[in-house]
Amino acid sequence: MHPGDTLTLLAPLSGPIVPIESVPDPVFADKVVGDGISIDPTSQTLLAPCDATVTQLHAARHAITLSTAGGVEILIHVGIDTVGLKGEGFTARVKQGDRVSAGQALIEFDADRLLHKAPSLLTQVILLSGETSAIVERASGAARAGVSRLMTVSPRRKAGGDPAQASGTAEAGASRPPRATVGVTSALVTVPNPHGLHARPAAVLASEARSFAADISVELAGRNANAKSVVGLLNLGAGPGAELRLVASGSEAARAVARLVELVRSGLGEDLSAAPAAPGPAAPSPAPAPRAVAADDARRLHGVIAAPGLAIGPVCKVDPLAAPVEERGLDTEVELARLHRALTHTRHELKQLVAASGKRVEQAQIFSAHLSMLDDPEVITRTEVAIVEGKSAPFAWREAVMASYRELARQSNPLLAARANDLRDVGGRALRHLVGGDEAQAVPAGSIVVAETLTPSEVVRLADQGAAGLVSVLGGTTSHAAILARSLGVPYLVDASAALLAVEAGGTAVLDALNAPNAGEAVLLLHPTEAELDGYRARLGARQALRERQEAAAAERAVTRDGVRVAVLANIASADDARKAVRLGAEGVGLLRTELMFFDRAAAPTEAEQTAAYQEIADALGERPLVIRTLDVGGDKPLSYMPLPAEDNPLLGIRGLRIGALHPTILRSQLRAILSARVAGGHRVLLPMVAGIEELREAKQVLEEERRRAGSPPVELGVMVEVPSVAIQADRFAAEVDFFSIGTNDLTQYTLAMDRTHPRLAARQDALHPAVLRLIAATVQAARKHERHVGICGAVASDPDAVAVLIGLGVTELSVSVQAMPEVKARIRELDAEACRELARAALDLGTAAEVRALLSPGARPG
Repeated sequence: MHPGDTLTLLAPLSGPIVPIESVPDPVFADKVVGDGISIDPTSQTLLAPCDATVTQLHAARHAITLSTAGGVEILIHVGIDTVGLKGEGFTARVKQGDRVSAGQALIEFDADRLLHKAPSLLTQVILLSGETSAIVERASGAARAGVSRLMTVSPRRKAGGDPAQASGTAEAGASRPPRATVGVTSALVTVPNPHGLHARPAAVLASEARSFAADISVELAGRNANAKSVVGLLNLGAGPGAELRLVASGSEAARAVARLVELVRSGLGEDLSAAPAAPGPAAPSPAPAPRAVAADDARRLHGVIAAPGLAIGPVCKVDPLAAPVEERGLDTEVELARLHRALTHTRHELKQLVAASGKRVEQAQIFSAHLSMLDDPEVITRTEVAIVEGKSAPFAWREAVMASYRELARQSNPLLAARANDLRDVGGRALRHLVGGDEAQAVPAGSIVVAETLTPSEVVRLADQGAAGLVSVLGGTTSHAAILARSLGVPYLVDASAALLAVEAGGTAVLDALNAPNAGEAVLLLHPTEAELDGYRARLGARQALRERQEAAAAERAVTRDGVRVAVLANIASADDARKAVRLGAEGVGLLRTELMFFDRAAAPTEAEQTAAYQEIADALGERPLVIRTLDVGGDKPLSYMPLPAEDNPLLGIRGLRIGALHPTILRSQLRAILSARVAGGHRVLLPMVAGIEELREAKQVLEEERRRAGSPPVELGVMVEVPSVAIQADRFAAEVDFFSIGTNDLTQYTLAMDRTHPRLAARQDALHPAVLRLIAATVQAARKHERHVGICGAVASDPDAVAVLIGLGVTELSVSVQAMPEVKARIRELDAEACRELARAALDLGTAAEVRALLSPGARPG
């Protein structure tokens, strides 16, 4: 392809054409490598899409790079995660340096062998030379190898009509030699911002600087910084009144300097109306910024109760950069791709957080500043240089972040020095993506752990280490982290202000995650007075005494004062949970979350491993019944080794029972494992995320086929009621199942159209919304008509304040978190079932969850 010409690429394989965005690998789907097209192959010989030279043939023979005479570079990558096969199943028909013609065989592969060892055979055709050329036309439908036109590539053009010249990426802060070099220096410009050039104005300046094809620096008192680097700008230590000079070279130097000078003079987006008179350059540094706290009380940070309780202890901050990493990298290109994939994921995550901040302007600004720091060219360049020198991407990134962190932390201006923590936070966020998400930092027993976010595995680890309480900026009341915190009995506050991240470690705090005085709201009290501590210690002692009395009576049945018995079972995930549940009075297990044994692994557990796990749980229960839910992943619960199609709305896509249709071997293996376990009290199989009768019937057929093969006796089959369609058609479902289990977490999500993982909607996710209660009532009525039993296993069953209305709706089985059982059973014994029915009728006529909560407040409770 000569400059100005277009290039047509033929399909290298036959098969359906798939948009690159749909490839189940974010490196390709997010176009980290480059833009392109994917093919789901039906042929097994990879053909050259055009005349070219083989510039690279990977040692594993799964990927090949071609270069045309016109400078277009093309990568063809066969399959997903096929590099780990180390060439098995691949045969190269060319070698590096060969000239090839369009249609010539490049690589042959054994599709049957690869499909048994790789998650997908999707083959990506990627344009690597994206700076100088672009895809202007792409095919759809089905491709024929060597015949179909797959895409058309054309040179990028500037406004004047010449082919575009690569000028480097703004993100890296580097540029190739400009077409014309023009040097421009500004006059001195004074910083008008009351706190100087701190993170937010520095981010605005750097972001604007990156939009120009120019090398730009900012000078202050003999020092200079890259204008495209937030960290570099912060390291200047430019306080209020500092006099800066901008120097630029490149084709857009004059325009860049004029625009940036204008921005600096205008305050870089900050409101200067209340700014004090600018001090001279020698003026003292501003006073330290006040502690960022809630407006109503300088020591209180409010949030939402995810797990109830009360805790007193020292604040411990989870260090986001504490993850263990390997120092040496295996391959430079692999490590660079790994870095940029993690940065892309982190960038996307931060953009979502900015969008989700809503009216919380301060929070949105914090995450926007984190975005700018993430793209800082100095940090990225330091990382890339270390990777080229042989370091791994996680090690190089952490060292680069820490080097910049130390430079910022040395600043004499306290406000600028405080930005070091912002850099540490965003660096840790990216590091989690680099190493897989789990941090191994130990925390002191009895501490209150504060963090931006906590994963389920982190909750378990922190509980094992003796954490007294947990607080996070992100998270919801029905997240798996919250579910685990409740089961472990660790108080957990979510949806806290972003000011939490500025809280100093070491000081004493009180985590009040009890329902009083404000229903559903909790508080982290910083630096409590001795009088306040005395009051909280008295409350804590009273709660512990009450808990001891409840546990002493936990083995007794839960019967209302007028004789209605309510079965109280446990939600568990392991044999340890089962043993603890039995000690705390469980009458069985109403929900075994089998998916938790699939997490934190490189591959799915084997059939034998699953059977052994189910058997250990059954043995712990003795004669008590066991309800085993089949694998419920997808949506907010992905598995790294089970790639799913990219979806715009994953919570409405392939998850729960629908996984069985995509991965039938996993479903059948799990059913065989369940049938192999011997359960003295009888076991029931529970299907998650059922939406239609046809899904139920297909699963019933699979279960029956496996049961007959195993020669097992019939087992009871039930469905989760967590999609409104099942509650609405409960009478039809009741004719085909043995029981119902109402999952109020997802039922609330889908009824109210609120993503249960959304950080800003956590406080509005309430299963006591009248619309949800009406669906529960409809399900109970249909179950009663067909003589099917129905239980509730969602989080609302563990809420002592909700027990009355649930009993009033006719629910006679509650499956609750292990820790909640003694309190829930004690609450049932205090109630009168007839009064509960009157309460439920009143609740169904209300309009909001808040009104229902008010109806259930202590003064209005039936007793």
